[in-house]
Amino acid sequence: MIPKLHYISQGNSPEEHLENIQNACTSGVELVQLGLNGMSEKKFLKLAEEAREITAHFQTRLLIHDNYKVAKAIKADGLHIGKTGPCPSVAKKHLYSWQIIGGTANTFQDCETLLDKQVNYISLGPFRETENKENITSVLGLKGYSAITDVLKTGTPIIGFGGITTKDVTAILETGISGIAVSEEITRDFNTIRIFHQLLNASSTAEQRHTFE
Repeated sequence: MIPKLHYISQGNSPEEHLENIQNACTSGVELVQLGLNGMSEKKFLKLAEEAREITAHFQTRLLIHDNYKVAKAIKADGLHIGKTGPCPSVAKKHLYSWQIIGGTANTFQDCETLLDKQVNYISLGPFRETENKENITSVLGLKGYSAITDVLKTGTPIIGFGGITTKDVTAILETGISGIAVSEEITRDFNTIRIFHQLLNASSTAEQRHTFE
């Protein structure tokens, strides 16, 4: 079961990421993706262990970005694989059977590839342009989401991401997207988590049940 709201942590330092994760958990988010990488594995492992302590206290789920070794070592709830990350099939062999795997997609073909690898959810975007310098894929918007979901027949949850605000949620859900991953809007004001939950009708009982087809 995949929560409809994912918080991707932000911060200018590892300490800020941990502080923001704490704030998000305090404000009721049910799933956090540790959004920091690009450091040594030893430092990343320490950061992930601290993030795991925080999320475990709040019974919040934690996903690690790309690094399946760290995800397994800290017994994270799962792994989120970016566009340039490892193959989900390879990662799955290194994880516990109960750990979930999600992958980033930008096109219909990306989605089909991820479905073939039997991921537990697909993160589709970006919805709009963001400040992320690494974001070089094409912006999808509502039309792009609809074009993909109209032909992608799957029970696998599709999570929208990329500059999404509370004002976007209703229209995004109407395209067939089932949930959202948010970073900037939540980091600016953690009170928006409550608003996102209301808009998504996302509670611990309103999750999407994933079944492999």
